[in-house]
Amino acid sequence: MGVYSREILLGLAASHPEAVFQFCYRPHRFLRSFAEKLPANCRRFLLQEPLVPRSADIFHGLNQRLPTVGLSRTVTTFHDLFVLTGDYSTPEFRRRFTAQARRAAAESGLIVAVSEFTALQVEQLLGVERSRLRVVHHGVRMPALARSQPREKIILHVGALQKRKNIVRLVEAFERVPPDWRLALAGSAGFGADQILSRIEDSPARGRISVEGYVSAQSLADWYGRAMILAFPSLDEGFGIPVLEAMAAGVPVITSNRSALAEVAGEAALLVDPESVDELSEALCRMIADDRLRGDFRQKGLARATAFSWPSAVEKTWNVYRELI
Repeated sequence: MGVYSREILLGLAASHPEAVFQFCYRPHRFLRSFAEKLPANCRRFLLQEPLVPRSADIFHGLNQRLPTVGLSRTVTTFHDLFVLTGDYSTPEFRRRFTAQARRAAAESGLIVAVSEFTALQVEQLLGVERSRLRVVHHGVRMPALARSQPREKIILHVGALQKRKNIVRLVEAFERVPPDWRLALAGSAGFGADQILSRIEDSPARGRISVEGYVSAQSLADWYGRAMILAFPSLDEGFGIPVLEAMAAGVPVITSNRSALAEVAGEAALLVDPESVDELSEALCRMIADDRLRGDFRQKGLARATAFSWPSAVEKTWNVYRELI
């Protein structure tokens, strides 16, 4: 969501210098925002209800919520609804998220969904008519460094250590691959992290598993540059940016055959049933053993990544604004 917000906000400001943008920050984010200089046509706004930008032509809620104060024209981006469909969060978070999502869905003039899968969920779970939904896929942007490093026998996972990411099954599948391979987990702790970390500690392959925690953008690019395989067997995704990032970096991808991941990956990744450890381990072993297969998916991935660009996402978002006005 952070990547999306930055790319859309700064992209809109750059491509439409004739417009004035107010970047709205909630109180706990407002002061730290001054560490970064904004484009000339952008202003900061402290979003502390009932203080809202009432004079704006459009208010865009970037994370599937809107201020409680009514605004005349609103767009909301919906990223996913996994909180409504699975046991992937605390009951308190689920109640709060559900209330915010339902209100935003009801009050938005138009809704941006980041995938066809998410659009269908918003339609079916929140009762939004299809005529108010617009699908705008994410883009991908990777530094050249990610493509210029020597590859190592590393299986990389990018994403929070949380139940939804299916990391326990990934660890179990990794235990069956040749012993000269490593598993690197890049991402901060999330819901269910204690169980995941406990399983890693008990793993007979513990010495070959590195838990990196949150990594900077530059460090993440380095990991993409070193890894030979991305394994992303998530149980539920509204989009799945790591799949595209890996493809853009020339890393062959193994991912789930469900949620938005099949939509994003197309035929450029090896798709598996994420609930089958056998299927996941078989896919890992196939990719490890077959240089030609890795090369094939590397080329398919590079081609696939070119179909998703942030400039395209920015312009499609701008067209949503124009349509609403």
